[in-house]
Formats: sequence, C-alpha cells, structure tokens
Amino acid sequence: MNAISTFIETRVRTGEFEPSRYAHGQKHSLLLDLSPYAPGVELAVLLIRGATEGKTLVVTAGVHGDEFEGVRAILEVCADLDPGKMKGTLLAVPVANPPAFWKGSRTSPLDEGNLARAFPGLEHGRPTQVIAFHLGQSIIAHADFYLDLHSAGVKLLMPSMAGYDANDPSSREAALAFGAPVIWGHSNVSAARTISFAASRGIPWLYTEAQGGGRIDAEDLAMFKRGVINLLCHLDILPGSVQLRKPLQDLYGDGDLDASITATRRGFLVPAVQLLESVKPRQELGRTLDASGQTAEVFISPREGVVGMIHVFPVVDAGDSLFLVTGLVK
Repeated sequence: MNAISTFIETRVRTGEFEPSRYAHGQKHSLLLDLSPYAPGVELAVLLIRGATEGKTLVVTAGVHGDEFEGVRAILEVCADLDPGKMKGTLLAVPVANPPAFWKGSRTSPLDEGNLARAFPGLEHGRPTQVIAFHLGQSIIAHADFYLDLHSAGVKLLMPSMAGYDANDPSSREAALAFGAPVIWGHSNVSAARTISFAASRGIPWLYTEAQGGGRIDAEDLAMFKRGVINLLCHLDILPGSVQLRKPLQDLYGDGDLDASITATRRGFLVPAVQLLESVKPRQELGRTLDASGQTAEVFISPREGVVGMIHVFPVVDAGDSLFLVTGLVK
C-alpha cells in the first residue's frame, strides 16, 4: 500500500487550523477552505507530525501555476516519509495557487494577480490577496524554517538552484545542505514575496529555481526531493547527516525578475548568450526581430557578471523579462 494512503483526511476552515493540535506520529491531509472571501478556493495541506516535538519545516510549491517540479516533489516526499522516524513537523502546501495551477498560468485567472507579489495579502481582498493572507498567517507563520519551491515556468530558463538570504549565515548553511548545483545569495529581497513575509516574522528561508519549460526534468525533480530530505536532516527533523558538496556556481546579487532586462515591444527573441555564461559590460545578450527579420531591439549587458535567466519562449511582448545578469561570490 502506498504510504500516501495513510493520511488522515480533514476539512478545516483557515481560522481554525493549528498544527500542534494534530496527533503525533501521523500524517494528516487537510483542505483549508478560503470561503467566503475566495469562493471555491481550497488549499490542500499535508501535515506530517513526527513521533516527538521538534522543529517545523514549511514547504510550499505552485505559487506560480506553471511551475510543476515542486508540486510533484512535495507529493512524492510526503508519500515516502515515515512520521515514526521524525522529530518535529513537515507542513507542506503542494499547490499554493490553485486557480493559476489548474489553468497552467503564472497569474490567477480570477483576478490576474501574481501570488509571488501579493504578501502579506488581505483577509477581505481580491482572491490572490486572500490566498496570500491565509498562506502567510495559517501556514508560513508556523515555520522554524521556510522553503518555497519555484522553477522557471513555461517561458523562462533558470539554473537548478537554491536562493538564500546573504545576510543570514544560517540561510547559506541551509542552501549548502539543500545540495543544489547552483546557490544564489541575495542581500536584498523585494517586498510582497513569500520569503519576504517569512523574513518579516524572523523565519529563515530558502527558495529554489529549476529549468522549467512546462515539463518536469528528472534531474531537477531528484534535486528537489533530495533537497527537502536534506533540509529535514539539517533541521534534525529526520535522523542522519548531510554530506555537503561545493556548488558548481556560487552566485551573488539581485535575483528579482522585476529587475531584469525587459522588452519594450513585441518581437521574436534570438539570444546571443547561454545560461550561466560569463558576460562583460555592453556585451550583446540577444535581440528581437520583427516578422520580416529586421532587428527590433538589441539587449546589452549592464555589467560584468553571469547570465542568471533567459526568456526562452521565442515570442516576447512589451514588458516581458528577457535576461537577468548577476554576480559571483568573490
């Protein structure tokens, strides 16, 4: 019998959810009803309570509805975990943004909201704001450590990586324990994100990215699953130690796609660089063409650094993020 079948299923209203009230040594499958302010929206929550007290790792995925690696990683890790071997709690939301997830879109079809830019949300706001409010108050706020599993989605390409708080040594230690081939430290994090909400509560955090493309790469899935298990060991929720491996790339700088180089008009994108390629100031990153093959725009690197993101979906529109150049840890 699959271990996932041992979950105890419960429906609960968000204001009534308190993880510590659930039995130790068991798996609990919950549906958090966000009515009446987000009618029809329910958050599936997997709560695994260890045999004894310990730290709580909160993991979310599907904040953007076109990012699927984290969803599957959470489902498979939770299916395999034995709560009898745990000391502490894993609290996971595989699909944080159900309206966007079932549409396969980055933003919500209910209000075009971007959940990754909606925190701390509003209890009585638009649907995306309501989801953000309850994810923050009912889920993330319970964490001793928070992990948000993202990937590049359908249109972008990003490294398989773990991003961390460069101001918090414990966050970097967790990034190394996670075991991604690339780690990326940020000294500043934009407001309204899941991780900025965690930081406002004094909760250390990590987030991930992966190649995306609307498909689940087997190596990225394995990295995510191994990384969650590694964090559980790192936090002493699971027994065992983590064998630290030096990352292949150690990046530092802004990872916010809102700070990337954007298109000002629509066009057909032809990149001139590859992901993680080192570039120099004023080097051409790529250009867009019109339907007759004439150059519409040329995109230039603003600095020396490393290419951390490329818009690989060839058709772009005004405002689309196309390239992000970051630095290296010295």
